[in-house]
Amino acid sequence: MVTSIPLCDGRSVPVVGFGVYKVDDAEAETAVGTALASGYRHVDTAEMYGNESGVGKAIRASGLNRDDVFVTTKVWNSNQGRDATLRAFDASLDRLGLHAVDLYLIHWPAAANDRYVETWRTLVELRESGRARSVGVSNFQVPHLERIIAETGEVPAVNQVERHPWLPQRELMAFHDQHGIVTEAWSPLGRGRLVDEPVLARIAEAHGVSVAQVLVRWNVQQGVVVLPKSVTPERIRSNIDVDGFTLSTDDLAAIAGLESGQRTGSHPDSVS
Repeated sequence: MVTSIPLCDGRSVPVVGFGVYKVDDAEAETAVGTALASGYRHVDTAEMYGNESGVGKAIRASGLNRDDVFVTTKVWNSNQGRDATLRAFDASLDRLGLHAVDLYLIHWPAAANDRYVETWRTLVELRESGRARSVGVSNFQVPHLERIIAETGEVPAVNQVERHPWLPQRELMAFHDQHGIVTEAWSPLGRGRLVDEPVLARIAEAHGVSVAQVLVRWNVQQGVVVLPKSVTPERIRSNIDVDGFTLSTDDLAAIAGLESGQRTGSHPDSVS
């Protein structure tokens, strides 16, 4: 059974979600359908991914009750600002075919454009309207979080960031813990680059699991929502099957030794 993590707004989020970055619309419908049939109850998409329509079709075809599937989407950088964000949100709901989303995020701070505070206020409006049940941010660093909290008094429910053993985001997670913000991990497999890491391979072999399962479990054990992505049915199923083993103190120490600060995606300061 997929477990959930409580959010600061009183709701909760399934700890293992299904990511669909770089999955086209038609393929997303198939992959999300497989994920839902495999036990996932959390799907993470975005306006920029171009696959909200396929995600919505898969949810409707699954036969699951709408309230049993946690759906996240995000507003893209070019649509920040109150009016543009409201239009983008309506368009996302239309593509998804939903009356509300469970979580709506600012995709990047895009700080050079200086619209993320206004956009955050707009997300809070959407939460108060009930059409976005929870709201949060993605790829925000501590200064961005400090600013939106100071200027609005509203704390995001989550911050979705790149996180894996090379980039464990310790400072950011400490800030999250202090303010009750849930950490969500995108690129938990380092865009596939970590699957050949010898330390992880040894740990996986010892537990009789895959490296991907080790990386998902590593996040789950630390109370981090994790968003593995695959379009291969076998991997989709195995990525959520992480309840049968526990990483030991020695395992966690060995994984901690991999920290290098290496990113596989963009640094937030470079994205506008």
